[in-house]
Amino acid sequence: MSVKLVHISKTFGTQRVLQDISLEIAKGQIVGLLGPNGAGKSTMMKIMLGLWQADKNNDSVVEVPKAIGYLPENNPLYEDMYVSEYLLFMAKLTHAGADAKAKVQELIERVGLTPEKNKHIRELSKGYRQRIGLAQALLGDPELLILDEPTTGLDPNQLVEIRSLIRELGKDRTVILSTHIMQEVREMCDRVIILHHGEIKADQPIDQIEDLEVLFRQKTNEK
Repeated sequence: MSVKLVHISKTFGTQRVLQDISLEIAKGQIVGLLGPNGAGKSTMMKIMLGLWQADKNNDSVVEVPKAIGYLPENNPLYEDMYVSEYLLFMAKLTHAGADAKAKVQELIERVGLTPEKNKHIRELSKGYRQRIGLAQALLGDPELLILDEPTTGLDPNQLVEIRSLIRELGKDRTVILSTHIMQEVREMCDRVIILHHGEIKADQPIDQIEDLEVLFRQKTNEK
């Protein structure tokens, strides 16, 4: 299922955070969401996740898959638990069933956690913690995966590994990647959406953009 937003706005008090957002993202696309702080990226993701409601408007449409995986920027984890123990705990909380253990084992292998699965989470590097967050986000076989700054704080080797993993995950689902790092968008995404002051200022395929940094400055610099 694709993601579809039509005429979506969001206001807090007198502040308009999103202004008439319309977009459609097909299954199998990895879309980079770029914008300065306060551009409206987090608000748009929270509306997709169903955490916030858009302003009431007869023309508004929010169509997203029922199964959504989410990796928040701070990636909260129970650090005193073992990796496999934590993922099994989360699987039983949200996707209870006889196959929970098999599902967890499959995801541990898929995200490259097998050597670390019997360690306490507190012992792991930021890169491995991000892998745990990705595994957790994938527990329900989501059609849509929303990743908020998934590579912040990673070292160069971890960056390469996580980017490769995200590209692999995007082959059979829709991925929305919110980031401040333009290199990530160039290397992982099929398409970029630039937000500024709650409006979409650009929405283009990556291969049609000659210089992403120049485009970003053009669309977000104040006149």
